[in-house]
Amino acid sequence: MTDDVILKISNLSKSFGPVQALKGVSFELRKGEIHALAGENGAGKSTLMNIIDGILQPDSGDIRFDGEPVVISSPAMAQKLGIGFVHQEIALCPDVTVAENIFMATTNVSRSFLMNYRALEKKAAEVLGQLGDIDPTTLVRDLSISHQQLVEIAKALTLDCRVLILDEPTAALTEKEAQILFKIMRRLADKGISIIYISHRMVEIFDNCDRVSVFRDGTYITTRNVAEIQPDDVVNAMVGRVIDELYPRKQSESEKTDDIILDVQNLSERTRFKDVSFQLRKGEILGIAGLIGAGRSEIVKGICRLEGDVTGEVSLNGRKLSLKTYRDSISEGIVYLSEDRKGDGIFLDMSIAANVSALKPEQVANSFGLIAGSREVAQADTLGKRLNLKCGSLSDPVSSLSGGNQQKVAIAKMLSVNPKLIFLDEPTRGVDVGAKAEIHRILRNLASSGVGILVISSELPELIGVCDRVLVVREGQISGEVTGDQMTEENIMHLASVGAQATIN
Repeated sequence: MTDDVILKISNLSKSFGPVQALKGVSFELRKGEIHALAGENGAGKSTLMNIIDGILQPDSGDIRFDGEPVVISSPAMAQKLGIGFVHQEIALCPDVTVAENIFMATTNVSRSFLMNYRALEKKAAEVLGQLGDIDPTTLVRDLSISHQQLVEIAKALTLDCRVLILDEPTAALTEKEAQILFKIMRRLADKGISIIYISHRMVEIFDNCDRVSVFRDGTYITTRNVAEIQPDDVVNAMVGRVIDELYPRKQSESEKTDDIILDVQNLSERTRFKDVSFQLRKGEILGIAGLIGAGRSEIVKGICRLEGDVTGEVSLNGRKLSLKTYRDSISEGIVYLSEDRKGDGIFLDMSIAANVSALKPEQVANSFGLIAGSREVAQADTLGKRLNLKCGSLSDPVSSLSGGNQQKVAIAKMLSVNPKLIFLDEPTRGVDVGAKAEIHRILRNLASSGVGILVISSELPELIGVCDRVLVVREGQISGEVTGDQMTEENIMHLASVGAQATIN
């Protein structure tokens, strides 16, 4: 890293109608540094990055690139300058190969009548070899979310970048894949490439970045050397207040009960999991850990009858269920919050109110079977207040909300059917620290009120902080359970990677 500045932003402002997303923001990026950008959802990080990438135009302010004033009028202009952007949201073409996605720009501008796809595949294999074992001839739709994210990163690595923007790049990656990415980042920085790294994970920022800039409510707050501050300093600057408790108080010994909400016995699916048995007790939050691909989500989806040909017994509050479809699960009061918030969890272009009522629209219908707008809004208003939803109007599209508030809408949709049991898959992925604390509080309140809560998370600190017990899944089976003081990252990872039929207390 040098003191030479490659990118300088001065007094940048941007408004969307009455909402001022950026207020006179200034920012400097040095050559060869990894510079973290931190802030709650809605702080202005994405707006600033979209301006740097030419997706949006500022209302006022100046941008200098390598000392020269520039107007970045489009993403194509940004690419010409040497700016690459790996977005948090995966934007690949599912029906073409990995190689074609990586070199999409090349295939679009080529004047050749026939494209040399074999050469493309060879080049793609060279780039992918740095990241993981991904076949460049595979159709993108056949890849896991984690591997799709790696393809997005590979696309950026093929560009002749001078500035690389990474927006929550590890959100869908395994720990091993994330570590590979960090090594690549450092190697790029050593070559003089500057990296803007956006993340809500303090560990990643403090382990891999040189400096961190904090934004709050569209305003630039501070820039500090990572080596000179503590994670709590960054968090407090992000939220403008001290967050005393990221995780709420767990269930006490006196609050524990033998009342069983969910009883799963010998649940199996031909190819994905087998002989899964566990119980969820009233008042507790039960976690499920495991490496990506171990079968965590598949087990939960099997219980809900979202996918797979499932055998075994599922009982809710002592009554054996006969579930055939997800609609049957909803009718019984069992709901699932998908890890793919924008793919399966919410409808981005629909209003907040319409999203909240989507699981069971008949609840807000009139006597003619038509949705009554007033009932729909009233339902959304009640649940929105319960979850501290921050929005302009309930008629606004969900796409207008920050990531944390989008997740609250997804939770409100679950609550709209008065559930007895909620499965939450990666409930705080892509959500800032303040919203995380709120969601954790919501989950604990729901558990205390008698709603069954089961959480799947790849963030071990979250599972340890939120859950009363954690089941560990390995190769489609429960390899063990951790509770109490033995609920550590080391014990969980041991059960996830090595396996042992054991309960660690």
